[in-house]
Formats: sequence, structure tokens, C-alpha cells
Amino acid sequence: MKYIKDYKEGDRISDIYLCKYKQSAVTKNGKPYENVILQDKTGTLDAKVWDPNSAGIEEFDTLDYIEVFGDVNNFQGALQVNVKRIRRCKEGEYDPADYLPVSSKDRDVMLKELLGFIDSIKNPYLKELLQAFFVKDETFLKAFVQSSAAKTVHHGFIGGLLEHTLSVTKLCDYYCAQYPLLKRDLLISAAICHDIGKTKELSLFPQNDYTDDGQFLGHIVIGTEMVGEKIRKINGFPHVLANELKHCILSHHGEYEFGSPKKPAIIEAVALNFADNTDAKLQTFTELLNGTTETGWLGFNRLFESNVVKTRME
Repeated sequence: MKYIKDYKEGDRISDIYLCKYKQSAVTKNGKPYENVILQDKTGTLDAKVWDPNSAGIEEFDTLDYIEVFGDVNNFQGALQVNVKRIRRCKEGEYDPADYLPVSSKDRDVMLKELLGFIDSIKNPYLKELLQAFFVKDETFLKAFVQSSAAKTVHHGFIGGLLEHTLSVTKLCDYYCAQYPLLKRDLLISAAICHDIGKTKELSLFPQNDYTDDGQFLGHIVIGTEMVGEKIRKINGFPHVLANELKHCILSHHGEYEFGSPKKPAIIEAVALNFADNTDAKLQTFTELLNGTTETGWLGFNRLFESNVVKTRME
């Protein structure tokens, strides 16, 4: 099969993909069409079925495997498929392993490195808290290493949450070496815990979609509640330390308009916000560049609010 990462503008598509998402819509002229997101293990691809009632479009639904025929175009800097025909596939025509995106990094190696950071924590209360999640809670740990860090945008693959968390933790560890005023135990603990709510905000693959908890509360509130629940089981956990840790989680998106219930009020919260934003933005740009074989100007990208360019490798 031809993987999504290998498509470029002007290609013809004629292969089997997982229908990750399907939604009916109407054009400004009142004509019905369908928004579809195709998925394989290398990523996702936006598709439009402009004539869903044509004879060439068989009935299909979200999470069906479908054979897609169409043209690959460029729309606002991203590839998009103009679908001509769709056939719903039968079991045995595809290998599900080809359709679940997985981190390119070894999850066992990443987890071992993350556990190393936990072992480096000197504060007994914070270490006990982290071990309560990442050592003693097998159900949580299983979900954590399988979860993505987002439905779309960045780290939207199996192991994405672990990869993102480790990257943010490494950045925070670097900050601590450069800025001695930072409380390392607090910042590293906050980095490791900042997105744990995503284990309940998003369902696992192949759905990788928002749960009811995710829709109602979001991962920031969920994660803060999860931390609070574990803290209540640790005798003598300092009240101020608990508040500082929860504040870092609550404010790690930095601004109200980005979903933070609070804005950073302590230096560790500021550092966590920068580390989280750095990894998210650079991974987003990385996935954007890796998602096309074209070089030069790629068009306007709404996430960066800029016309972005892929330069040639020297």
C-alpha cells in the first residue's frame, strides 16, 4: 500500500485506509458533502466527498476500512483528497497494523528514561506521588504508554503522550540547570504530571476521540483531579506543595484563551508553560514538514498564522 506520508500534490489515490472520521455537511450553496479523515500508521489525510450520493460512493461509516479513489490537492498548505469513489472493504482485505500510527521511538526505552527522572526526585512526597501513578497503578500506566497527546495537531499517535511528556520533562530539567532558582523536584514532577488527564480525555486508538469526560472537563481539570485524589492518600503531604503542583498543571497552557483555568503565578509554572509550548509547536512543525515531500513555500498554515516554508536539506 502507499502510505499517507508519501503522498504529494497531484498524486492519484487508490488504496485502502481507515476512516477515522466522517461528518456530513452542506456547502454555502446548499449542496451536501462529507468531511472525511483517512488514517494509516504514518498519519492522517483530510478528504472531501463532494458528491456523496453518486453511484461510486458506497455506504461507509467512521472506523470502517475503505478503498478510496481520488486526487490529492493542496488546500491552505495541507494536502486534501478530492474523492471520486469509495468502496467499503471486508475483513481480510487489510492488516489493521498498517493503520494505527505509533511513535517512531521505543516506548519501553522512553518509559525507562521517564522512570529515571522519577527516581531522581528527592522530595519524598513528590516521589511517592509519582510512583503511585507510574509504578503502582498498572491500569493508569497501561493507558499512559498507549495514549496519544492529542486528537490532532501534535503527537497524535500511540505513545504520543509518553513521548511528549518525556520531551517536556527533559526541557524542564535543562531549565533547572540554567536557572537555579527553579525548584527542580516541583518542576520535574509537574512536567511528568501535566498531561496525565489525557488518559481520560481521549479514547485509545483506533478511535482517539474525546470522551464524555474530555468534552465536559478537559485534560487540565481531569489531571488536576487525578493528582488531588492521589495526594489525599499520602499522609502528611504538604498543603502548599500540593497547591503549587496543581497550580502548575492548571496553568500549563499559559493563557485563558488557550484553555488554562489559571495563568502562571510561580516561576515553575512559567517554565512548564514554555516547555510544553515549545515541544508542542516544534513537534507540530515537524509533523507538517514530514507530511509533505514538497520543498519551498507550503502556503498559509492556520496553526502558525503564517505562510510556512520547507527548506531543502543541505
